[in-house]
Formats: sequence, C-alpha cells, structure tokens
Amino acid sequence: MTDEPVTAESDGITAHYEETDAERLLTFERDGRTAAVAQNREGYAMLKVRPAANGDELERYYGFDMALDHAAELLAVSPKQLPVPEAAEDMGM
Repeated sequence: MTDEPVTAESDGITAHYEETDAERLLTFERDGRTAAVAQNREGYAMLKVRPAANGDELERYYGFDMALDHAAELLAVSPKQLPVPEAAEDMGM
C-alpha cells in the first residue's frame, strides 16, 4: 500500500488512487463525469461505488471487476478503457 497519490491516464480518462486514514480510494474523471471505487484501508471489505469520491454509496461489490463495470457505466465507457494504477490493482476480495 502507498500513502502517495498515484495517477494514470488513458482514452481521455484520468484515474487517481490514494489512501486516506479510513479507505483506499480510486476515482475516475472523464468529460466532467466522475466515479469512485472505495475500500477500507485494510483492503478486506467490499468495494463501494460512488458517483464521486465523497458521494453517497450506490452499490457494493466483492469483485473489483464488477465495481469497475459500474464505474465505467457511470462514465459511459467500456470497463476496458479505465486506467487502473498499479497500486489499485489488488482492490476487491
């Protein structure tokens, strides 16, 4: 795990990964739209999908793939287009 924010970009989508005191947070931005995937800092809880980093939870998932599918839907892109920083690749149960 890392305490330093990490950014990745691809296909006009920017991903930001960071770890706060409470959670691991992966946020995506595309053309003014945002989506976020959050997990507790210890990395063993279900993933929460939100419309933004500080938004209300929309859904919970065990698998990272399912959470990315939902995030991609919020951005109106294919999940394959989402850039995932290496530090976030192990999110999910």
